[in-house]
Amino acid sequence: MRQSFTRRTIIAIAGAVALGGPAFAQGKRPIGIIGAGNIGGTIGALWVKSGHPVMFATRNPEELKDMVAGLGPLAKAGTVAEAIKFGSALFIAVPYAALPQIGRDNKDALKGKIMLDACNAVPARDGAAIVQEADTNGIGMTSQKYLPGTRLVRAFNTLGAKVFETQANRPAPRLAIPLAGDDAEALHVAEELVRDAGFDPVVAGGLDSAKKFQQRAPGAYGFQGNATELKAKLAS
Repeated sequence: MRQSFTRRTIIAIAGAVALGGPAFAQGKRPIGIIGAGNIGGTIGALWVKSGHPVMFATRNPEELKDMVAGLGPLAKAGTVAEAIKFGSALFIAVPYAALPQIGRDNKDALKGKIMLDACNAVPARDGAAIVQEADTNGIGMTSQKYLPGTRLVRAFNTLGAKVFETQANRPAPRLAIPLAGDDAEALHVAEELVRDAGFDPVVAGGLDSAKKFQQRAPGAYGFQGNATELKAKLAS
């Protein structure tokens, strides 16, 4: 979970916060982010820009000092346990092989938590066994196995940080983000957070439907389009 959020991105998004980002607004939910690398850092910064208080978590929170300072008073750094406690919703973006340990270490604290999961299983990084499990059983169901008790929604796993950074909040029609989950309230919260990050949500279906946009499967992984186009892609 080493922080690799680029300084250029911090400056770009933090500048937007300073120039036009809203202050903390009533009703904006606190978000705990597990993994403050490219994806976690980029999406978290967009949520800060929209007025959410965000805690970014890694094993070494002190490494995030410059990042959170650049994002302003709504951004904080903490441990994984602190971020789980802080957030009424959680976002996880870590190497896939880290999920089993995170689930074991935080089993009780994670129960009932809404969790947006952007993790992808990469063979060279995560190992053949867990990648094979995700490919065979579907990555949504595999993530749920390793994060038991969470109200899991797959989100923000199909594109890179640079795309999210440059395409957020563009004029309509906005870039669409596929979602999959079994919990109706968690899906509703995920849709809200996708919109707040500057994109349009498209629900593919239940958690098993995450297969439609997971890596190495035919479907919507890597697809860039608006909501109408993404719905057609998911249905094909």
